[in-house]
Amino acid sequence: MRVKSERVRRFSQRTAFALLLVSTVAVVAVTLYIILRIAVDGAGTISWGFLTEPPSQAGKAGGIFPALVGTFYLMLGTLIIALPIGVLAGIYLAEYAPRNWLTKVINLAIINLAGVPSIVYGLFGLGVFVLMLELGMSLLAASLTLACQALAMTVTTSREALLAVPAEYRQGSLAVGATKWQTIRHVILPQARPGIITGAVLAMSRAAGESAPILVVGAAFLAPGLPQSPFDRFMALPYHLYTVATQVPGMPAGTKWGVALVLLAVVLSFNILAAVVRLRSRRQRG
Repeated sequence: MRVKSERVRRFSQRTAFALLLVSTVAVVAVTLYIILRIAVDGAGTISWGFLTEPPSQAGKAGGIFPALVGTFYLMLGTLIIALPIGVLAGIYLAEYAPRNWLTKVINLAIINLAGVPSIVYGLFGLGVFVLMLELGMSLLAASLTLACQALAMTVTTSREALLAVPAEYRQGSLAVGATKWQTIRHVILPQARPGIITGAVLAMSRAAGESAPILVVGAAFLAPGLPQSPFDRFMALPYHLYTVATQVPGMPAGTKWGVALVLLAVVLSFNILAAVVRLRSRRQRG
């Protein structure tokens, strides 16, 4: 019986390992195929002119410079709005909020917000920022909308990063006479900074690829120029890609793949930055 039980255990272990390996290989293979397909089909379109010229002929000619700049402005505005609010909310939930049922409900609600479809945030931004606050179809309205979407991940990662700091750090700081806020500011936050930055970068990465929210709050396919103020309309890579791929007849395939490759590079750069920050923080702690 013991021998049979040992064989069953080994068979189960090997089966589980094989299933995990196959699943991992499948995910990696599909991801690499998508990246390589976009890179191969879009590389021929990428040029200095494509990156620095405005589009012409309904996007069939010219470049994507206004969309690149608009995406940068959009990410900068989202970061400026979401990061301070998200970090402060995370600090309160991790360090000050009482441990009761209401706090648990709030934490659960914040986590669930990350699963809300992006178009819902777009309709929220349309109703609140564009119509109620009368910001119009603008870069500011789009940044506020994406900031609302990024808040869920920013708050959650900030809270988890703060809670991951060992209690000994807090106890040691309080023992030498520091106040609670001094402990948080000078001891806890420096330790949690890598996790907070990683969460913020990943939130920006997701926001950089969103087209549904900005579609209804200010993104334009062809804007007359670069936005001169937060209240101007703007171009953005996700919406530009959606339009050239589905709304313009006769669009050259190379242009579609080229825009997709640039957008992929922008999103991947955020993810690589997050990985670098995480790796450096581990080395410093090690």
